[in-house]
Amino acid sequence: MSALAAGDVACLQLRLKDEVGEIDQAATRKLAETVLRPVQEAGVALVINDSPALALELGADGVHLGPTDMSVSEARKLLGPDAIVGASAKDSYHAAMEAGEAGADYVAFGAFYPTKTKAETTPASPDLLSNWQAMTELPCVAIGGITLENARPLIAAGADFLAVSSGIWDADCGPAAAIAGFNALFDELARAGD
Repeated sequence: MSALAAGDVACLQLRLKDEVGEIDQAATRKLAETVLRPVQEAGVALVINDSPALALELGADGVHLGPTDMSVSEARKLLGPDAIVGASAKDSYHAAMEAGEAGADYVAFGAFYPTKTKAETTPASPDLLSNWQAMTELPCVAIGGITLENARPLIAAGADFLAVSSGIWDADCGPAAAIAGFNALFDELARAGD
């Protein structure tokens, strides 16, 4: 939990998959029992990957949905108006617009770089982010292989948030220093834009 104190972290997503790529509900429940309270006490939202029903059961703050998961509108009905509902749009403005119209709180584009987290990804270009920012106010998240070394163009293109896994947990500098580094990049680019 010390990593969460190193800078602004909007949410922690639990994304635990089994051998066939489905959410590992038992492992997610077990980890959520350990991290839910301290994460929320740190002012960070806990989001469950793929399963609105499990998010509801666990008392998580929300869910992140992929294209084959429950629809955004169904998840919103199940979780209520105050829950976070995010949706992957890969490289599709159309999918992103549909998610926003259905009640998503954010859309996620990517993968922007090769990633160890997913075997199959849809390549995305930073212009997705800048075009999205020109079209709408719905926040966008950049996903996929993001590290301190390659994040700058995504932030500059308009990513409101970065979804980072190995770029935090496997960073040579350690998770806390990586979080501080990502925060510094956002701050630097925000100052440059003023």
